[in-house]
Amino acid sequence: MSSEPHETADAPPLTEEIAPGTATDPPVGGDGPATVTVDGTKVSVGADATLIDAIEGVEPEESVPALCHYGREDIGPRSECRTCMVETDAHGVVPACSFPAEDGLTVRTDAGAASEARDVNLDLVLSDHNLRCTTCGKNGRCELQDAAIEQEVEEPRYGVLDDRGEYEPLDDTSSFIQIDRNKCILCNRCVDACNDVQVEGVLRMEGSGQDTRIGFQSDADTMEDSACVSCGHCATVCPTGSLVEKGIEDATTIPLPGFNQKNSVGTAYESSGTTKGPMTPKKREERETDDPSPSDDATATDVWDDDGASGGDWP
Repeated sequence: MSSEPHETADAPPLTEEIAPGTATDPPVGGDGPATVTVDGTKVSVGADATLIDAIEGVEPEESVPALCHYGREDIGPRSECRTCMVETDAHGVVPACSFPAEDGLTVRTDAGAASEARDVNLDLVLSDHNLRCTTCGKNGRCELQDAAIEQEVEEPRYGVLDDRGEYEPLDDTSSFIQIDRNKCILCNRCVDACNDVQVEGVLRMEGSGQDTRIGFQSDADTMEDSACVSCGHCATVCPTGSLVEKGIEDATTIPLPGFNQKNSVGTAYESSGTTKGPMTPKKREERETDDPSPSDDATATDVWDDDGASGGDWP
């Protein structure tokens, strides 16, 4: 995926010269209010609602995880994980998080084909995930873990990450956020939060197939080298332990002596120790441009000084 800007009519405003579209989803929802029957219960939803909105308005026969769905702050839906599949009378099996709530539509969460689709897709997600939950800071508050418990998954049918190869190193370079790509389910929530909500333009999804991963619009190798302003929104919306605030990355509910997040993975990229200010270079330049009396003496003017390459220190 290129980091060069592209012409996109409805792309959100971004603060960096990045590729709009990495967090721009197609419009979903119907043209107006609708009444949908979910597992025999009628529920009314507003305009632009999807089937997941209708399902959340009743007590469905079966759990519908919807792991990549966030449902607020203009994040998603992406319809990536496909763990929310349901059966409709008019369209067959569809993803509930992104399918429009059409007036008069009948939805079954307990239909055999829909249940099997959810189970298979959940197992696929679990098979490519670091399942060492006892070392994870999201243990006990992980949406993937909750879904696995609700679906009574004892062992993913397609094996687990340990069976197939090495873990990708942790990105522990940031002072505020740790990235464990081995736990990423590619839901894109963090990309939406970073680009469309916070409008920082730092994160993107890069690569393809099994090499798809969280990356940076600036092509930086680590979080420390990126234009991250450490707002923490990406970690807030992450459904798993892929993005965790520093300080709670080892806050597991079942600690094991001598076994922590880092040594459970094996390797980690560590911080260089260089102090970095909380603003992207472009934002800093805008602030300095707006300052009517800039000074070359950063200490005297209380302006953060950064040469753009080696980082800077707060005065």
